[in-house]
Amino acid sequence: MGCSGQTGARPSGFTRPGCRHAAQATRRGAYDLVVDQRIYFRQLLSGRDFAVDDPIAQQMVNFVYAIGDRDTGECVLVDPAYSAKELVEIVGADGMRVTGALATHYHPDHVGGSMMGFKLEGVRELLAEVGVKVHCNEAEIPWVKKVTELSDSDLVAHEGGDSLMVGDIKIELLHTPGHTPGSQCFLVDGCLVSGDTLFLDGCGRTDLPGSDRGQMYDSLQRLAALPEDTIVYPGHKYHPMSSAAIGSVVQTNYAFKPRTKEQWVMMFGGGD
Repeated sequence: MGCSGQTGARPSGFTRPGCRHAAQATRRGAYDLVVDQRIYFRQLLSGRDFAVDDPIAQQMVNFVYAIGDRDTGECVLVDPAYSAKELVEIVGADGMRVTGALATHYHPDHVGGSMMGFKLEGVRELLAEVGVKVHCNEAEIPWVKKVTELSDSDLVAHEGGDSLMVGDIKIELLHTPGHTPGSQCFLVDGCLVSGDTLFLDGCGRTDLPGSDRGQMYDSLQRLAALPEDTIVYPGHKYHPMSSAAIGSVVQTNYAFKPRTKEQWVMMFGGGD
């Protein structure tokens, strides 16, 4: 649920064996470049790579991410909406098993629940498949519970700055409020899974329940301060490209055009 309504061409999905030096790989177009064989990182597009017959999945063009440790076979799914069983089967075909889920935020197209009169699959169905925990920012817990009907025992609350180990792979949890109170991004070996906080063009809406324009500005500035070769992997495919270096995104994304917080709040005063 973002400000940008753009959709673009859908290039073939890919599995990236590792994320370090990803900007260099992106410049060469070498998405299959083997950098770190241990890191399992897969970007999956709803309506194309899974849930192919689901019109809502096709319309919303959500990305789901699988991040894991090839040596141990463990992986987590980020925002596993639309078809939990398919997602488990996809990573299983790669020799991986799902040991947890990460939620960027509570919206049903990311975690499941009711949206636009439709009931979407999500973390509730994933837990029925594999019996794992869902990792959320602590500020998002009440919202996730309301939307998914999960209980406290199903969820793990985190603060910004926490990290999660998947095998021997470290995922850093960045609290980026603005789109929702507990929106979070995930940083692993130079790759930023940004959810609806930041798209390649635009950012998450700030006119929805729990949104805050001032917080969104601050969160975007925090992401802009990451190393410029950090690769952004967004929550939706609202751009012809599926990922890009943060340095490039900051230069081209209109969400970074306002020079001050006051200008930003005025520019993003309403939704579309």
